[in-house]
Parts: sequence; structure tokens; C-alpha cells
Amino acid sequence: MSEFINRGTGLLLIDVKNSNPNGDPDRESDPRTRHDGRGEISPVSFKRKLRDLVAAKDSPIWVELAQELELSAEGFDILESKDTKRADVRSLSSEELLDKYWDVRVFGTTFLEEKSGDTGSFISTGVVQFGLGVSLDPVKIERMTTTKVLPVEDDKSKGMAPLAFRIVSYAVYAMPFFINATAAQKTRCTKKDIELLLRLIPHAYKETASYIRSQVDIRYAFYVEHNRARGTFNDFKIIEALTPAKINNTTGAATSWNDYNEAALLENIAALNTQLEGKTSPVINLMDRL
Repeated sequence: MSEFINRGTGLLLIDVKNSNPNGDPDRESDPRTRHDGRGEISPVSFKRKLRDLVAAKDSPIWVELAQELELSAEGFDILESKDTKRADVRSLSSEELLDKYWDVRVFGTTFLEEKSGDTGSFISTGVVQFGLGVSLDPVKIERMTTTKVLPVEDDKSKGMAPLAFRIVSYAVYAMPFFINATAAQKTRCTKKDIELLLRLIPHAYKETASYIRSQVDIRYAFYVEHNRARGTFNDFKIIEALTPAKINNTTGAATSWNDYNEAALLENIAALNTQLEGKTSPVINLMDRL
């Protein structure tokens, strides 16, 4: 690498309405929840959406971003794909692997655990780490039975899916993410790789919507770039300042974004920017790039 990547700190505020942002296979695909009733979105599920956007080379998102960032399709394949064959991956050297797969350079991989004879090829830690997305308040889960005209069984007049539609009524999830410049030296991740990631984040849910995720989107995608590779400000102080609170600190499940004190959040950001001056870039909202 010819130049260092600076450390980055980000926070996604994911707005969910009448949707299931991440089903739990251990609970019949109920929205994921934790012991205190708050909802969860796994980092794996979010990274899957980014990978899918890069993999779809014929989509308008890739075509436009590739043109803006002057990217070629070569070097932006996705390792974690159903089309990837293990035999083909094992035949690659470490350099060929990194040259070929964008997600290995950015997220790392455990795909090559079984590969032997080339210890330098196993890259378990990536440059970008997404944390667990956790709802700001407990979530209310609704379930209902759905029907369809064409049944699965021949002797039925219509199809029934008992309690199959499982959704969160409303919630805001906070998902932190971090860019670790040290890991970039091993994965050969470039600034252009990171810029692609940041450009993709606003489209992650809009462009991968589904029947059960029809109203999931990112309300804010805050990002702070530090002035140095090793970081220049406390990550957790940034995350705390960017996390909204309920109006009057009320408790219980939120019913809309209006339950949160957006004015106070914007004031916190202004105060944070004062503290960050000379240490990092100001807080930006990646959603403004839409």
C-alpha cells in the first residue's frame, strides 16, 4: 500500500417499521431479540447486503459507483458467494486472493481455515468491523397467518402459513462500525475500497428490500474519519454522542421516530464537532450522499 488508511468510527441508525430486519433461525425466524426485550441485527446480515450490492455488476448501483470511483469489475469479486468454489479459492496465492476479492480486503475471511501450506493466506480479521445492531428500546413483535392462492399441497384450495409473518412494529437500531487501519496493512485494503463501502451503506436496505423487509432503511449513517491511522479520539465517546434518546427519557417500545429527541441529537453532534476539531473530520451523514 502506498498510503495509510485513517481510522474511522461510524454509527448506523436503522429505522424499522412493520418489518423483520433479521430473522432468528432458532426461533422460527422471529425478529432477533435479547434477554431485555431489545431487538438485534447481526453484523453478518448487514455485510451480506453490502456484498450482494458489489456482486450485482449489472445493477445501476454498481454501474454508477464504478463510474464515479473509476472502478473496474476486476478485483471486486465476492468470496462469500454461492457461486464461489472452494477448489478455485485454494488454488489462489495470498496475493491473488487479495487482488480478486473486495470482501476479503475489507471484511477478512475465515473461508480459508482448511487451506494448508500457505500460512500467510489466512486472513481472519478485516479492516471494517460492524458491531451488533441493538434497538434503542424493547421491541414489540407482531405475528399473523398469511395465505396465498397457489397452495403447496395439491389437495388444498389455498395455501396457509400459520403465524409466518413475524415483524417488529417499530424500532430504531443502533449499529456501530469501525475502520481499523492496522489490519489494512495485511489485507492490502485501499482507500478506494473503503470509499466504495461508505458509498454502498446508504443503499444497503433500499436496494435489497424484500417482502418481510419492506420498510427497513437507514435514517442516519454517521461517520467520523480520524486524522491519523491509529485514531485521534475515543470511539465510544463518539458513539455515545451520536445515539439518540427518547423525549423526556420515556420507557417502553417506541412507536415512531418522533418518540426520539432529534433536536437534542443534533445539538450533541454540534458539541461533538467542537471537541473533534483538529483531531478528526466533522461528523458526516452518509445518507446525504443520496
